[in-house]
Amino acid sequence: MTIASGRQVRLYLVDGSASGVVTAEIINWTGIVIAAPRDRLTDVLSREDARKTGVYFLFGDVTQIGAMRDVYVGEADDVGRRISQHAKDDGKDFFERFCIIVSKDFNLTKAHSRYLERRLAEIARNAGRSNVLNANEPPAGRLPEADISDMEFFIEQIKIILPVLGFDTLRPALSQSHSQAAELRAPSGIALYLRRGRMGMEAEAIQLDGETVVLAGSKAKLDPSYASDQYSELRKALIGNGTLCESEGWLVFKKNHAFSSPSAASAVIYGRSDNGRNSWIVKATGQTLKEYETSSAEMRADT
Repeated sequence: MTIASGRQVRLYLVDGSASGVVTAEIINWTGIVIAAPRDRLTDVLSREDARKTGVYFLFGDVTQIGAMRDVYVGEADDVGRRISQHAKDDGKDFFERFCIIVSKDFNLTKAHSRYLERRLAEIARNAGRSNVLNANEPPAGRLPEADISDMEFFIEQIKIILPVLGFDTLRPALSQSHSQAAELRAPSGIALYLRRGRMGMEAEAIQLDGETVVLAGSKAKLDPSYASDQYSELRKALIGNGTLCESEGWLVFKKNHAFSSPSAASAVIYGRSDNGRNSWIVKATGQTLKEYETSSAEMRADT
C-alpha cells in the first residue's frame, strides 16, 4: 500500500475575497499564516493573532516579466505593530503585500523568531528567486537542539504554504550546473529539446513542477531580427545578469534557468514570440509538448 504524501492546506478568505485578507494553516501544525495587501493592514491589526511574536515577509510587486520580487524578512514581539511601523518608513515603501507567521499556541519566543528570521532570509537568498533586501545578517539567537529541530519543522511548513499563497520566495534553488541536470529528470520531470532547424541551435529543458528549466549549455539566438515582444526585457535581464553569455555566435546559458512557461523559454531562445508547446519536443516520444500533454490527458480519461 502506498501512503499518500499530500498535505492539506486550509485557506480562509476572511472577507470572502481572494485578494483580501487570507489565513492559511496546515493540519496538525501549530502555525498560522496571515497574508494581505498593504491597504488591508488596518484590518489585520485588529486580529489578535497578528499581535503575537513571530516573523513576517514584506513583498514588492513584480513590475515586468521575469523580474525578481523585492522581499524583506523580519521578526518582532508584535508583528502587526512592526509592519505598521514599516508602512510609515520611506525605506520600506516598496512593499505592496505582506504576510505574518505566528504560532496559535503562543509558544514562539523572541529567540525562536530571531532564529526563524535568520534562516528564512538565508533560504530566500539561496533560492535566488527574490531580491532579499535585508541589509545585515540578523542574529540567529541561541536555541537548544530540540528547539532548533522544532523551528526547522516550522520552516518546512512555511515553505509549503507560501507558494500556495502565490509567493515562491522560499522555493528550493534548482541545480545550476549542466553536470547535475540528470537529477532534475525526476519521475515527475519531462525531458525536452527545442526544434533545431537549419541553424544548429541546440537547447534542452526539463518540464518540472510547473516550470520549464532550460539547462546550462543550451544556445539562444544572438541577434534576432524580430520586433520586441513581451519577453524582450526578460532576455535583456538574463544577458545583464550573466545567465546568457555570448559565445561563438550564440548566446549560451551558463546555468540552468527556470521559466514560468514553455513559451517564455522558447521566446527568449528564439528572440521572438513563440508557442513553446508547439516548439518543445518530448525526448522520450518525439511528440511536441502539446501533443504529449493531449495524449497523456486522453490516456488518463480512458482509465
